[in-house]
Amino acid sequence: MSSSISMASGVIPPNEGDYLIQLKKGTHKKTEEVISELRRQVSSKEPALNIEFGQRIADLLGDLIGRPQPIEIKIFGDDLEQLRILAYKTKALLKKIPGVADIQSGIIVDGPTITIAPYPAKLAQFNLSPADLQTQIKVGNEGLEVGQVQEGEQMIRILMRFTNFNENSLTRIKKQLIFSPDGISRPLEYFANVELSVGDPDITREDLKSNVVVTARLDDRDMGSAISEIKSVIAQNLPLPTGSYIVFGGTYAEQQSSFRELLLILISAILLVFAVLLFLFRNLKISFLVIFISIAGIGGSIWALFLSGIQLNVASYTGIIMIVGIIAENAIFTVNQFLTTLKKTGDVNQSIEYAISLRIRPKLMTAIGAILALSPLALGFGIGAQMQQPLAIAVIGGFIIAMPLLLFVFPTFLRLLYRKIPEKNLTS
Repeated sequence: MSSSISMASGVIPPNEGDYLIQLKKGTHKKTEEVISELRRQVSSKEPALNIEFGQRIADLLGDLIGRPQPIEIKIFGDDLEQLRILAYKTKALLKKIPGVADIQSGIIVDGPTITIAPYPAKLAQFNLSPADLQTQIKVGNEGLEVGQVQEGEQMIRILMRFTNFNENSLTRIKKQLIFSPDGISRPLEYFANVELSVGDPDITREDLKSNVVVTARLDDRDMGSAISEIKSVIAQNLPLPTGSYIVFGGTYAEQQSSFRELLLILISAILLVFAVLLFLFRNLKISFLVIFISIAGIGGSIWALFLSGIQLNVASYTGIIMIVGIIAENAIFTVNQFLTTLKKTGDVNQSIEYAISLRIRPKLMTAIGAILALSPLALGFGIGAQMQQPLAIAVIGGFIIAMPLLLFVFPTFLRLLYRKIPEKNLTS
């Protein structure tokens, strides 16, 4: 496998980095299997590292939108120390749940911090303001920008500083000379108290409320069952103090929101198709029959997803919506041919047989062509195919179940609808 460093480097902290790993051609292992093996090896050999594994495009998009992890448990409260305790307890609980990996407590310490607290009396004695002191400290350690130079298409800053970063230390900072307006110099420790602390955790807020975000990823497990078990375990084993509460976010929250929107789209599509059917045929029973057959095709998509072990997600949901429209379209052609023939012959059985025999060839060509075209995606061949695999499997499953529905079930119900209609009414 090959690797390179960093993704979305402009939006991630400097203490984080990414390795891009691409499987070699001809490998027989799936991406999920390689991830699981790497996770075990890295965790056993480098336990101090906080590691996360994800798919390339999903991780990049997650970094850009600020939600890289599938599972986010947001713990809200007013007591920061209590929030840290709850975060560590939540992390410990998640470690006991199968299929939950790459667990992060959300407690990020900035690292060693140098705190400089000036002595106001001594600053006043030498006619120095806190701003003067801060400027001299900044020039001596961080550097002061004095210009820019262009290198290619980038502008590089020119900094003036007195100390080399590699040689700097707490002792050197304490001994840095601070100059007064009249030219008298004293070391920094004369004007301020300089201390080194272990660092403070980052404080995050959402909706003006302090929170800690515990994150995790999934390892060979679907999100729905994992979230259900996580909610159950947390509710039973993590009592929350007064004023604290938990919200589940991340990809799970986005998925639930997308599912609600897609469900609304699916219902709207069915209603619109039903309205078109009423406009075309002006027959309530036939319209209901076509809608019933179209919705029944969803079973094929669910069946295919179940057999392939792929959970219902946004991509597969989109495939289900497509199948409803495709089956409805094929049924409309069949009904139109049936009604046209029925007006000429007045024979229900003959009209159904003729409509089915006339439409069987284009139906088979459409189904076989679509299945063959989507097979590489469904099998996961090619870079990025796994992201569209649920959609392809859902559509293929829908096409497979659509054929018996359109060739056997639909004609049977159509014959039942017209069995009691006298022939004189058929030819009128």
